[in-house]
Amino acid sequence: MSLSIGIDIGSTTVKVVVMDNDEILFKHYERHYSQVRQKTAEIFKKAKNAIGTRPFKVAISGSAGFGVAKAAKLEFIQEVFATGEAVRHSGKPIDIVIELGGEDAKILFLTGGVEERMNGTCAGGTGAFIDQMATLLDVSMDELDRLSLQAHRIYPIASRCGVFAKSDIQPLLNQGAAKADIAASIFQAVVDQTITGLAQGRRIEGRIGFFGGPLFFFKGLRKRFVETLKLTEENAIFPELGQFSVAIGSAVFSRNNTEEMTFKELIERMEDTANEVRSSHYLEPLFSNEDDYRAFVNRHAKATTPQIAIEEYSGNAYLGIDCGSTTTKVVLISEQAEILYSYYSSNRGNPVDIIRDQLIKIWQLCADRVFIRASVVTGYGEELIKSAFDMDAGIVETMAHFKAAKFFCPEVDFILDIGGQDMKCFKVKNDSVDSILLNEACSSGCGSFIETFARSMGYEIEDFSKHGIFSQYPVDLGSRCTVFMNSSVKQAQKEGASVEDISAGLSMSVVKNAIYKVIRAHSADELGDKIVVQGGTFYNDAVLRSFEKELGKHVIRPTIAGLMGAYGAALHARDMNLSASTTMKPDKLATFKHTSKAVQCGLCNNRCNLTVNTFADGKKYISGNKCERPLGVKKSTPLPNMYTYKLNRIKALQQVEGKRGKIGIPLGLNMYENIPFWHEFFTMLGFEVVLSDISSTELYNKGRYSIPSDTVCYPAKLMHGHIESLLEKGVDTIFYPCLTYNFDEEKGDNHYNCPVVAYYPELMRANIAKLQDITFMYPYFGLHRPKDFVKKAYAYFHGYYADMTQSEIKVAVKKAYECYYKWQNDLILEGAKVIEYAKKNKLQMVVLAGRPYHIDPEINHGIDQLISSFGIVVLSEDCVSDLVLPQRVNVLNQWTYHSRLYNAAKYCTLHQDTELVQLVSFGCGIDAITTDEVRDILERSGKLYTQLKIDEINNLGAAKIRIRSMLGAIEERRNTAKGGMHHAARQ
Repeated sequence: MSLSIGIDIGSTTVKVVVMDNDEILFKHYERHYSQVRQKTAEIFKKAKNAIGTRPFKVAISGSAGFGVAKAAKLEFIQEVFATGEAVRHSGKPIDIVIELGGEDAKILFLTGGVEERMNGTCAGGTGAFIDQMATLLDVSMDELDRLSLQAHRIYPIASRCGVFAKSDIQPLLNQGAAKADIAASIFQAVVDQTITGLAQGRRIEGRIGFFGGPLFFFKGLRKRFVETLKLTEENAIFPELGQFSVAIGSAVFSRNNTEEMTFKELIERMEDTANEVRSSHYLEPLFSNEDDYRAFVNRHAKATTPQIAIEEYSGNAYLGIDCGSTTTKVVLISEQAEILYSYYSSNRGNPVDIIRDQLIKIWQLCADRVFIRASVVTGYGEELIKSAFDMDAGIVETMAHFKAAKFFCPEVDFILDIGGQDMKCFKVKNDSVDSILLNEACSSGCGSFIETFARSMGYEIEDFSKHGIFSQYPVDLGSRCTVFMNSSVKQAQKEGASVEDISAGLSMSVVKNAIYKVIRAHSADELGDKIVVQGGTFYNDAVLRSFEKELGKHVIRPTIAGLMGAYGAALHARDMNLSASTTMKPDKLATFKHTSKAVQCGLCNNRCNLTVNTFADGKKYISGNKCERPLGVKKSTPLPNMYTYKLNRIKALQQVEGKRGKIGIPLGLNMYENIPFWHEFFTMLGFEVVLSDISSTELYNKGRYSIPSDTVCYPAKLMHGHIESLLEKGVDTIFYPCLTYNFDEEKGDNHYNCPVVAYYPELMRANIAKLQDITFMYPYFGLHRPKDFVKKAYAYFHGYYADMTQSEIKVAVKKAYECYYKWQNDLILEGAKVIEYAKKNKLQMVVLAGRPYHIDPEINHGIDQLISSFGIVVLSEDCVSDLVLPQRVNVLNQWTYHSRLYNAAKYCTLHQDTELVQLVSFGCGIDAITTDEVRDILERSGKLYTQLKIDEINNLGAAKIRIRSMLGAIEERRNTAKGGMHHAARQ
């Protein structure tokens, strides 16, 4: 009888099994580093002894296997079906299979209706994601797993892709969180992605089989799945050869083939596939020849700053440190801004130890000849490093980069800084920052974007980048995010693209993402004539050349492009004019110790997850707090905050016992706006109105199992938890209406609710099975038509309550409208009081503009409190939107909440002491419209636009940078204006 061979070529690995009936004669698992066909042929040759001269049947599966199967004319089986074959072959009663691969993840439901759910373009929650996170932590995969088993707590980390996760992990590293806790949190993120992103509302229960390499190799990942799904030992099935499951299924499937072949025949077919035709979709080469490249290098070498060996210098010096998202940079400069010493290296997940070592080295080099007069730190780790080493000051990174760019080009019009996962763009006008653009959670236009692909192909970033410089056929990969780009790169590999072609194509893609996704330039002229580029990513000559070619003009790249943040910090230190620095001296550095531990603050209901950093002298630095209470700061009178005011008004609503029993209302989405109406309406009808609990992470987790879409906004996802909260309260009647229209405020062309807000009750009715067991009311009502509403309300509620009369409804409706309009009027009056208070006390105001549900503390994550901590009075969009005439914008203005945003933006342009910060939820498609329109209204009048994107992950680090950047730019403008006035007075 012939042998059966299964080949599983995944996105990162090749698995081969040779079976004689049910006995496995040979098995092999190895990474292919994108050399798919060569590695498959190489592994197959290793199986020669097991195969011998016997004929065999073969089948190929896997995400990268289709191209090989097609080219070699071999049988292909889709991997989901191969997994099903493996389950049947195992003979074990399995209800659900969870399989995780390199970039593929799938759930196969085998009972209760056969169905498979698979990730599409997103590689979050897969082996590639875990790879990226291990690289970020600077640990091996084995060490990551070992660390995870020593964890004491779990942090919330996004797993949709490595980009989002890095944005959550890096602040934890910079704040001193334990690597063991972060490692376990990474595995928990994978579990969460599987449950929410793949299960999509279907319950994961019964006997669960766990297949695939990550679930075989990582014991910590297994533990997180078992604990999260509350599985017993009997229900959690981890096959002995789980990493070979698809290959085994393919081998079993191959037995149905008619074609048999020999070892020699298969090898010939595999080797012939390497000669396929190159794809015709390629771009113009970056350089025409080596002379062209040499001229390019010489031109950029001119943007340099003098350097002096520190051993040959005597005098004052100034220290700048940039503790960035992935790297640490240190610069020591002289009185004349010459560089005496510099350092640039990866954080390796531990910036504190790196900076300690650097300070010891710098003090040794200084000896008794060089005197450090001031030190300044910037970057993600600013506060930790400043606290740890007694630095003299901190400066927000945007201002540090601006100072450095001005040093090289005093007339600079535009600055673009691309770092590891951050991108900052500054438009400069009248010698001050005119506008600031920062990338959101996506880093597809940043250095980590290229580094991720370099590592996946087995290259260091420097070598990988050099390969692209002289590519003659750069692959056109477009401008897309990392996870989408994976499929483009795979396709290019299938078509025979070389590493050189892919490297060049990725460099061009980075540039396109920067220009068209972050800067959003319509033409090169928008950026001005004097452009300075900086950041470590621009050390990559392929990226720099791509940028110049895309713009059609030359730019300035300083030779210290990667050190610009630290250099700007050092320049700021020089400008401070201190006579002596407090920077930690060698004697203290010698005994310096740093420990960190995670605790949960219990001083208020926020229950913030804190990281407490303790140093040798007993000094502590606490991070993760939303307020100053855990810092031991004496409580002062809080500044007026309209978000707090609005939330407290809702909390103050009373439950009044009624003759008709209880009716539950979920407190989320538009209910934050409409609850005064419904609370009064039902109370007047004799109901006790029961609201769900205020949102929290725990509430979200209760309803997560029934969320059918991972891409919907977080405020919508929370509604599932609010339903669970009401059910736990014993409510057997829940009211949550569908409202196509909002109240007509006559500010726009129409007054719609967005589709999610309007119709989410329909979705919950279909996805939360428990609602079948209670009375769930989700009628279509129109509150914008009071007379019509009386009729419809009577017709609807009389069907449930026969004793309810139309006159009763009429009275309740009248009272409800009166209550709603009084509530809105109170809001405007309170806003006026707050504005008056701020003006009287000469305080800066910020309109934190968003939707009504953005006052939910679980949605805004305390951003209003963060802004307030800077001594700023917080307004909301709805308390100022009536103070200006309705705005005409460039789009159809048909959404009520959007109309308020536009009016609020206009209001800010009329008041020098008021700025606008817009809150945007990830997954909100129509906010792509509002952001452009709000920005346009503000920038036309010379105002800054600041946007904060928020979702279920609580990370205020990025928000803090944006707020400080805005305040820094405002201060810079004011100083420039004062300077102009003084100059005019002297004239």
